[in-house]
Order: sequence, then structure tokens, then C-alpha cells
Amino acid sequence: MKERLLSLLRLPLWRDYRFLLALWLIIGLVAALMKLHANNNFLIFRGVFWHVIQQLPLYVPYPAEYLDLNYYGPLFSLIVAPFAVVPQQVGMVMWCVALAMALYLAVRRSLLSRRQQIFVLWFCAHELLTALYMQQFNVAIAALIIATFFAIEKERDGTAAFFIVVGTLTKLYGVVGLAFFLFSRHKVRLTLWLAVWAALLFAVPMAISSPEYVVAQYGEWLTALTGKNVDNLFASHQNISLLGIVRKVSGVATYSDLWLIAPGLLLFALPYLRFKQYGNAAFRQTLLASVLMFVVLFSTGSESSGYIIALTGVAVWYTAAPWQRSKWDMALMVLAFVLTSLSPSDLFPAYLRREWVQPYALKALPVAIVWLQLCYEMMLRDYGQKPLDATD
Repeated sequence: MKERLLSLLRLPLWRDYRFLLALWLIIGLVAALMKLHANNNFLIFRGVFWHVIQQLPLYVPYPAEYLDLNYYGPLFSLIVAPFAVVPQQVGMVMWCVALAMALYLAVRRSLLSRRQQIFVLWFCAHELLTALYMQQFNVAIAALIIATFFAIEKERDGTAAFFIVVGTLTKLYGVVGLAFFLFSRHKVRLTLWLAVWAALLFAVPMAISSPEYVVAQYGEWLTALTGKNVDNLFASHQNISLLGIVRKVSGVATYSDLWLIAPGLLLFALPYLRFKQYGNAAFRQTLLASVLMFVVLFSTGSESSGYIIALTGVAVWYTAAPWQRSKWDMALMVLAFVLTSLSPSDLFPAYLRREWVQPYALKALPVAIVWLQLCYEMMLRDYGQKPLDATD
């Protein structure tokens, strides 16, 4: 039985990009069809387009249309437009498939090796399904961060700037693409393109509304995000982060998250001092992994579906190192898959999820441990070794 299982695992099928493409397409379709009539988030998203067209406030309740509130910027109206102008159920299917394909293409068109790409696509497949069940744009945010990094690697600074500005003006998370600024060989060009794209993309929603309306809505957006930060602190389905673990385990509401964010930023920034490592692709890719984890771990707005961003980072971390990973590292990957990826699903014990994982934001715990180890490695390890898959 064991030999038969091993022979199945060795089949070329599992390493075939066509099979993985089909799998990710199916995940998008399955998620859309299973949530076709429970698609509140998609209703919020498509509502952004119609509310901008009608010049209605974007950050107030619309109980006749959907539950909860919109927290996406005015630029998002144009991103969601192709999915809002078609019948609702058609748009829902298109949306989920498009999100899945955005991340798939970001990975496939990256400079990650074949081994890395295949590992990322398999490791993140279940988390993709979790995110798509909620129709979340976080899948596209992961794609934008990855695409930004590799655009800079390919010296396509104008493209990188475009991705940074799109991500920033839709959900703010895209601003973390600036973390790759020091890796650019054309910093002045990148800066100029950032200014150009910021001006253009800030203004472009005015084409379907008005300048006064768009300027006002950006102001309202910042106000809404500030208020949401306070509401997230002890929310059961929000603040699933390192900040949330400390907040929910301690039960204390009076301290400032800056006490955690400040040392977190310091740990994140220290590897930048290792200038001699900048020339190693493995070092730069590990910083990409750090960014993908950091943006989720240190945000009170992090929710379960946002972990498609963080787990992509975990997979990049594991595969980027040019040294042989230890049994401890493999154990961390198993823990991340079980506790982070599987915990929201029916494959995980409901009692543990209800009594421990959700109340204390433990979905974030394995990612936090991996990120801390990543920081240690980036400060002390040499990334100049010959890559494990140098013959790929």
C-alpha cells in the first residue's frame, strides 16, 4: 500500500502546469457555484461600481442591498466594473475565476523556479478555496504584491509602480510593494512612475462620476478605515493576526498596538542592513515572503480569507532558501497547513475551532512563528549558496 501511494505521488501529473491550471480553475468555479446564493461580499463589491456611477456615498450601510459596509477605495469601482455590469450570478462566477487566475498567473509569470511554483500552487490551493468562498479581493492583493516584486526583478519599474498604486488605492495593502524599492536598479524611474500612476489612477474614477465626488469619497474612505480599526480589536472574525493573538489572549483593550507594531517593523527592517546579500535572489525572495506575511500579521483588519496572502509567503519562504530545510522547518509547514489553512474547514475539529482557534486568533500562530524564524535567518544566514534546484 505504501509503495503504491509513493508511486502515485511520483506521477508527472502532479508537476504538470496544465493540471494545476485546471485545478485552480475548478477551485474558482466550485467556490462560486457553492456560494452563488450566499455572496454578500460580492454584492458589496459590485455595489461600489453602481454607487460610484450614481455618486452615492460609498461608506454607509445599504441594508436593502447587502450586509456590512464597503471598505474599498473609489478606484475599486473600475476593477469590479466588468463583473458588475453582467447579471449578478454570472458576475459572481467570473469574479471567483478571475481572482484564482490572477494569483495563478502571478506565480507562473514570476522568476520562481519550477519547483517553487509547483510547491506554492499546491500548498496554497486549499487556502485559495477558503478565500474564494468569501469572494475576497485578498487573492488579487497577493497577486499584486508578487507581481510588483517580480516586475522590479525584471526591471519593469513602470509596471511595478502601477501594481503598487492599484493595490494602495483599492485596499491600502498594496503600499507594501514599496518594501522592494531598494532592490530596484532604477529608483528614480520607479519614483517618477509612482507619481504618474498615483495621479492618473486617483483621477480615473472621475470619468464615471465627478472630481468633487471622488475627492470626497477618498476622504470618507480614510475615516471609515480609522473607525474600522477600533471595531476590529476583539471581533471574532477580524484581527486574526499576531496583534489579535496578543489582544485576545490578554483580553486587554487599553494598550496601543504600536507596542507590537514598532518592534515588528524593526525586525522586518533589520535585514535591509545586509547589503552584501542584496545580490542573492534567494535573499530577495525571502524578503518577498516576509512582506506577504507581515502585511497580514500586523493588521487588525486581517481576516481568515486574508491568509491566502500570508500562506503564499510561507510557501515562498520554505522554497527560497538555498540550503536544505530541517525537520523543524517541515514541522512548521505541516502546522501552518493544518492550523492556518484547514482550521476554518470541516476537516478540522469543530470543538477546537470554536473554543480555541477562533476566540484566540490561533490561525495566525504558525505564520507568526515562521515569520520570526524568517527574520532570524535573514539576519544570520548566507543566501549566496548554490540553489537547491539550480539545474531546473
